[in-house]
Amino acid sequence: MDGPVIDDRAHTFTFGRQLDVRTIRSADFNNGQELTERAVAAYIAKYATKGAETATGALDRPLKFAAELAQLDISDHARRLIRTAWTLGARKDLEHLRLRAWAHMLGFRGHFSTKSRRYSTTLGALRDARAQWRRTQAAAALPERENTTTYVLAHWVFAGTGLTDTEAWLATSLEPAPGTEGEPTHA
Repeated sequence: MDGPVIDDRAHTFTFGRQLDVRTIRSADFNNGQELTERAVAAYIAKYATKGAETATGALDRPLKFAAELAQLDISDHARRLIRTAWTLGARKDLEHLRLRAWAHMLGFRGHFSTKSRRYSTTLGALRDARAQWRRTQAAAALPERENTTTYVLAHWVFAGTGLTDTEAWLATSLEPAPGTEGEPTHA
């Protein structure tokens, strides 16, 4: 794949020479699970995500400063890749790539894998299905109870300080509690 021209030098991106090609057999699945398209996709996804997490060393949050790299528990290889993305991100001719914003993901701002929406499902649909499954499991673990609605406040607004005029009037007009001394009473 053609890459950018930097300092009058054209760069090309390619895969390395090493390939690890293995046949997926039904024996690779637990308990003689049927070899379906869904089972194969799940099997590949399991190892692809393991490989992506361990091979790349990508971080789960953006960097604010390059100096943060010294404190991170990542491989030297990942550290070099992140530092390279950070350094290239400072170049004016590459600023449109936003490499500094995505240095934690080795400069790549997409998902580690790609797939066809026509063949498969969306990652959002998978997340929704997992969340629903977790809710179902949690509900099954709880004792029987009525279905109740839980209201979640997701937005807070500053309403002010002190009492309103009506609240201030009410506070001053209330009779003090019996047994309080030295406080004026209203008749």
